[in-house]
Amino acid sequence: MAAPSAPRPPRPRKEPQPLVIPRSAAEEQRLRLERLMRNPEKTVPIPEKLNEWAPRPPPEFVRDVMGSSAGAGSGEFHVYRHLRRREYQRQDFMDAMAEKQRLDEEFQKKLERNKMIAEEQTAKRRRKRQKLKEKKLQAKKNKLEQKKQEKEPGQAQEQGSSEDDEEDSKEEEEKEDDAEEPSFVMGR
Repeated sequence: MAAPSAPRPPRPRKEPQPLVIPRSAAEEQRLRLERLMRNPEKTVPIPEKLNEWAPRPPPEFVRDVMGSSAGAGSGEFHVYRHLRRREYQRQDFMDAMAEKQRLDEEFQKKLERNKMIAEEQTAKRRRKRQKLKEKKLQAKKNKLEQKKQEKEPGQAQEQGSSEDDEEDSKEEEEKEDDAEEPSFVMGR
């Protein structure tokens, strides 16, 4: 017999946690997070992604070539039936994978197309904003020049007439550019 050892000190009792039944998925997730955060040093088990089911590959060499026809024994039909079912399952799986791949490719093409359309719209709007910015700058320059002309009336009148011609031609060009179709139409 082993020698009697000193009595162990009593373990500290944990307070019993109240039983909470989650009523929604969010509440269930919150409860799980709370339980994980009680002991942050404990490692968290992260489940690995489950592999998709795939049928067994077909046999490379078939030894018993048989059918469900006459001449086969009573047990042979069931073997044939299982082989046939497995082959149909494999073909269905291959068809489903091909369909999934086709849908993925279509989705990627659609994403690319939407991205290109969005980039074109952004570029168009950027050009429009830039044009407005240039108009504002030009208007400020014109205002400053007019103030200078008011201060020096004799010298600036000769230069102003040539600048006015240039401004008129620019305004006509901008009016033609502003006739673009709007990017969206309200009220439809």
